Amino acid sequence: MIQQQTNLSDTLTIFTDGACSFNPGPGGWAARLLYGDGRVVELGGFVPETTNNRMELQAAIEGLKAAPSDIAITLVTDSEYLRKGIAEWIHGWKRRNWLTAAKKPVLNQDLWRSLDQLNTPAVQWQYTEGHAGDPDNERCDQIAKAFSRGETPSLSCD
Repeated sequence: MIQQQTNLSDTLTIFTDGACSFNPGPGGWAARLLYGDGRVVELGGFVPETTNNRMELQAAIEGLKAAPSDIAITLVTDSEYLRKGIAEWIHGWKRRNWLTAAKKPVLNQDLWRSLDQLNTPAVQWQYTEGHAGDPDNERCDQIAKAFSRGETPSLSCD
C-alpha cells in the first residue's frame, strides 16, 4: 500500500471573524490565512451598514476567495451561525428553495449563495470558542473590530 504524504505547502488554515459596532451598524470582517509553509496573509474590510452575521459570512467568503483552488483548507470560525449554516442548515434551505423550515426566506441569502459556491469538499469547517485565548482567532477579532470602528489596521502579508 502506498501512502500519499501531504505537502505542508498544500495546506491552509483560514481563521475568520466578523464584528459590528451596533447591530446593525458599521461592520468589519477579517480573515487570517496560515499556509503550511509558514506564510501568513491577513485580509480585512469595512462595511458602513451591516450586521454581525453578515460580517461573519463575508469574512469566510473573502478568505476562501483568496485561497488557492488546489489546496486543502481548514476554515476556523467562532460563529456557530456560520459553521452550522454552511455544514448543516444549507442543505435544507436549498431543498426548500432558500426557505427556512418555518417557510420564511433565509436571511443573508445573497452571502449564503456566494459561500455555497466557494465551499468544496476540500474545505473542512471547524468551530473555535471566541475570546478563549486562541491567538489566531483573537487576531482576527482585533482586525475585524478595528475595521468596524473605521480604522485601518496593519495587516500581515508574507
